[in-house]
Amino acid sequence: MSKKRKNHKAAFKAKVALAAIRSEQTIGEIASQYSVHVSQVSAWKKTVLDNLEAIFEGNFSSLNQKDDVLIKDLHAKIGELTVERDFLEGALNRIR
Repeated sequence: MSKKRKNHKAAFKAKVALAAIRSEQTIGEIASQYSVHVSQVSAWKKTVLDNLEAIFEGNFSSLNQKDDVLIKDLHAKIGELTVERDFLEGALNRIR
């Protein structure tokens, strides 16, 4: 039986991360309370703490710039792989 992945909304992630930052409960207790994995709670907490500076600077665009660079890199890689696949497909068709 395969487990279905849950997609949590940003508000839920923020609530869980804030609970972890407050440290009124252990990470394990928080994970149990919100029915998420301990490592997920830790990851959301780390994300919040890593981006606090940008929030106080009012520079939310710096968060999006990181994503934009990653997206450009991924699109470039997709293009390379598409060209490679097409080339190999053509070579395979010539052999047949």
